[in-house]
Amino acid sequence: MYARIGNLSEGGLFLRTSTPLSEGSKATVRFGAESAFEAVATVVWARADGDSGPPGMGLRFEAIDTKHLDELRKLIQSEGQAPKSKS
Repeated sequence: MYARIGNLSEGGLFLRTSTPLSEGSKATVRFGAESAFEAVATVVWARADGDSGPPGMGLRFEAIDTKHLDELRKLIQSEGQAPKSKS
């Protein structure tokens, strides 16, 4: 499944998708292209089209080793820095 990340933290993420998995489902989430790493996550809630808010699902990471947690933190930090506009 290809989905767009709507929110990302060390604990999990929100994936925008019109075809969310059911609660309790396990998923493997892959980050990056060059130094890609994977994390196993559990769907903790799902929202369908027409519900309050965009459709998608909330996933909680199960376990991320220290090396990949550092990579995740760098990814979160880089995504949090919006490009500055030139005046």
